[in-house]
Amino acid sequence: MIQYALYARLEAKPGKEEDVAAFLATALDMANQETTTPIWFALRIAPSTFGIFDAFASEADRQAHLSGPIGQALMKHAGELLATPPDIKLLEVLGIKTPTSAL
Repeated sequence: MIQYALYARLEAKPGKEEDVAAFLATALDMANQETTTPIWFALRIAPSTFGIFDAFASEADRQAHLSGPIGQALMKHAGELLATPPDIKLLEVLGIKTPTSAL
């Protein structure tokens, strides 16, 4: 059962908006390889504001994701791409509705 989630807000540096979008597109491949990350979204909220939302069955899965390839790549490129450090919030999932095939 999905009970844990993350939301990361990313603000691109001026002129780096499409680079952030491209980074998130490549992160999808990494997310697809994470067996403990059943739900993962990359979002464009505004022209220079992006987000990542993902959800997990356990706290251990969430922590594994944070220290995994996407988190490492994000922190490696943050100084180059982002105007501010990623704003990462740990969330509790209170309810969820998804197609059965998504879980």
